[in-house]
This record gives sequence, C-alpha cells and structure tokens, in this order.
Amino acid sequence: MNMMSEAAVEKALDQKMNTVPFKMIGKDVSVYYGEKRALFDVNLNVRENTVTALIGPSGCGKSTFLRTLNRMNDTIDSCRVTGKITLDEGDIYDPSIDVVELRARVGMVFQKPNPFPKSIYENVTYGPKIHGLARTKAELDQVVESSLQKAGLWNEVKDRLHESGTGLSGGQQQRLCIARAVAVSPEVILMDEPCSALDPIATAKVEELIHELRTNFTIVIVTHSMQQAARVSQRTAMFHLGNLVEENDTDKMFTNPDDQRTQDYIMGRFG
Repeated sequence: MNMMSEAAVEKALDQKMNTVPFKMIGKDVSVYYGEKRALFDVNLNVRENTVTALIGPSGCGKSTFLRTLNRMNDTIDSCRVTGKITLDEGDIYDPSIDVVELRARVGMVFQKPNPFPKSIYENVTYGPKIHGLARTKAELDQVVESSLQKAGLWNEVKDRLHESGTGLSGGQQQRLCIARAVAVSPEVILMDEPCSALDPIATAKVEELIHELRTNFTIVIVTHSMQQAARVSQRTAMFHLGNLVEENDTDKMFTNPDDQRTQDYIMGRFG
C-alpha cells in the first residue's frame, strides 16, 4: 500500500479547503476613527463552517476588522467604514439592512464574560424572545437546553437555571455567553479574545467547544495566543499596522508563511 507523502497530504487538504464556499467576503475594507485610519483596504474572505483566526500584535487592526463583520463599529460615533462586506452575497452595509437582524445572524462573544445580571435561563432566552423565535414556555425550555448543550454547559447548570448567571465561574460565564449567542441560531459567531480572561482549564474547555461549534457555525476568532490559533483554526489571517499581511491555511501559516513579518511575529521577534 502506497503511503501518501506529507506534501501530497498537505496539497489534498489545501484543495479540499479551497472548495469550501465563502460565507462572508470583505473587499477593500477600510476603517477610520475620525481622522485616524485604522484599517487599510483589507480583502479577507471567511469560509463557511471554518474557524478563521485573526492574529497580530496589539493595535494591528484585527479586532477592528472583526467588529466590521456585524457592524459593531456603528456604535462609535467617529467611526466610518468604507469598502464592501457581504454575508451570503448580501451587502451588510446596505442602508436597507436591519442591523438587529444582522447581529442575530452574526453573533458576538466578547473578551470579558458579560452575562446579563439575570438568571441563567433568562440569559439564554433573552435573544429568542426579542426576535420572536420562541413564544411558549415549552419552546423556550427547549432553546435553553439545546443552547446550553451546544455550549457544553447543560450538565453543570441544569439544576440551577434560575440562579444568577453572574454567580458562575469565569469559564462558565463565557460558555453561558456562547450559549446566549447560539440561542438565536446565528450563522456566524465572532469571538474577540474569548479566553484572555480565563484560566488554562477553562480555556481548554472553550477551545474544545469552538471545535465542536464549527460543525454548525462559521467562526472568526481574534486571539493573541499563537498556540490557540494553531489549535482551533483552519485558516489564519495576519494583521500588522492596519494591513492584512497574509491569509492562508493555518498549518502553512505556522510552518511556512509567505511574508517575513508573519514569520517574525510567530517567532516572537515583535508583538
């Protein structure tokens, strides 16, 4: 039996990944905060049911780009976004777009766990109630169980659903926030350094969860941890000084990047 060479295996995986359709497409995306330009003509496409990691030193524009994908930058008065971003070929910056509906389709999990000061149950049902996705108690119960199952939290909290979400540990709070995000059945989940406030054990649980969620969701994660990017993502994009340096399969980015800046950053020469 012939064993495929390592290069042949890598090529086959590359070809397979290249057939995965794009879920979101960013074309010539620039972001300005007043007079300051934070992103410069970024062209970056996000593949469906894939984890895409955004890496780079602090202040390089990775979180700024992430926030353009569900128009979170709209909340900053001085912010202006140019270029085009599409979700399933629809322009998300089209004036006719309902931003609330967009954020239901493109959910977000923040750096610091931020459960609402409500019960675990109410945290999960908040979105489905607003969007009219569940009306009866039985429907809400089902959403809560399903979302907490997907977030790997059900077995830990099923007997305390009416206790405050803020009483959970940091790692549990972050998984509750992920459950809250998936409760409205988004298509894309954005994660802005979701493990930076967590201990190693909680981080491992969230990383395992990201791996499982990829089956049903497209995920874009900003991380300052090279090891985390290598563990959880299939694609990686490197940002530096507001520019997209390169984007490629994660394995290639970490073993044979095309740009010297990527190599230097991964080797810890700056950042």
